[in-house]
Amino acid sequence: QVLLVESGGGLVQAGDSLRLSCAASGRTLSSLSMGWFRQAPGKEREFVAAISSGASRTDYADSVEGRFTISRDNAKNTWYLQMNSVKPEDTALYYCAARLRFGTAIRRDSSWYNYWGQGTQVTVSS
Repeated sequence: QVLLVESGGGLVQAGDSLRLSCAASGRTLSSLSMGWFRQAPGKEREFVAAISSGASRTDYADSVEGRFTISRDNAKNTWYLQMNSVKPEDTALYYCAARLRFGTAIRRDSSWYNYWGQGTQVTVSS
């Protein structure tokens, strides 16, 4: 069983930076492919970013490419999503998700992931 706990959300102004964290327990990051997703009110959950278990591959949604960076700290068993130059349209509940997977596989499809955190709210004011 893998437990994921997100943190770091909050209220920020457009143009600010924010770093989200996703702490994992039950498995080491080297065995997990991981993704960040978000869901705004009245909208479907959408892919934000993903990183492979070996951290050799990353993927970003077009809407965040160049502004967000996904990374991890193996010693802390924690993934991060660094969000720079945030925009009001980044406002959403952000979730981290993981799948037990070795290698370079990552997916944008939320159904591929079988472990989910509870979400952390990010609100960007204009």
